[in-house]
Amino acid sequence: MENNNTDSLGRKVFFLYPSMLMRNQLAEGLALEEFEIYSITDETNLRQLLKKYSDAIVFVNISDGIPESEWEDWIKSVIMDSETAEVDIGIITYGENASLRHKYIEVLKVRCGFTVMKSDAAATVKQLANILNNVNAKGRRRYVRVMTDKEQDVTVSLPINGTFVNGVIKDISTAAFSFSCSFEHDPELAKNSHFSGIHIRLKSQFLKVNGMVLGSRMQGNEKIYVILLSQHTPPDVQAVIRKFTRTLLQSRMDNELKE
Repeated sequence: MENNNTDSLGRKVFFLYPSMLMRNQLAEGLALEEFEIYSITDETNLRQLLKKYSDAIVFVNISDGIPESEWEDWIKSVIMDSETAEVDIGIITYGENASLRHKYIEVLKVRCGFTVMKSDAAATVKQLANILNNVNAKGRRRYVRVMTDKEQDVTVSLPINGTFVNGVIKDISTAAFSFSCSFEHDPELAKNSHFSGIHIRLKSQFLKVNGMVLGSRMQGNEKIYVILLSQHTPPDVQAVIRKFTRTLLQSRMDNELKE
């Protein structure tokens, strides 16, 4: 299962017609491993979208959505189309079936395996993570960073000298629990300076966290600061940030499917 996308900055991974268990445990578990995961229930529009994301990976739940014979036709159409032939496909199902395994692995030669859901979801996550690593799903990036610079109401307020300096969050990484931000007027933050009681707004949600300035960089005429949240950030706050970034990515992909 080799893939030549060695210079990729990361490949999108689609779960097509995932069951609730697949969505809540497999997709979430792989997202925690820093794979870029999406849940899709529209094979027709995804078929077209794969022409744009021609290095994507699709795990098809052949136990749901449409009859298995139609899944076979759909997969053939992806494999045989020159615009999507590089898409890697894997099969997920709830029951072992030797003839189906033979068809998809030996005849259709899907490159991401035939995975049977186990009662131990963690074991299935590990199996799928190994498959994704084998096809270089992460590329050169170590973690998923979600761009937020074009979103409304994604902001930060830093407590400085008895007042708050307001800025815009440019992107968020849930792996390192860090974010980059900019301010209308440069507050000239020193590297390694610590802040307690940072206010973060993620649309309708407000969080209070502690963090440290990792450094800064110039982006054109704009100075961008990177802030690392404290390793003692409460689990419930981490969960809010993870859910926000996952929901934002999924919402954007849902909109692309409708275009």
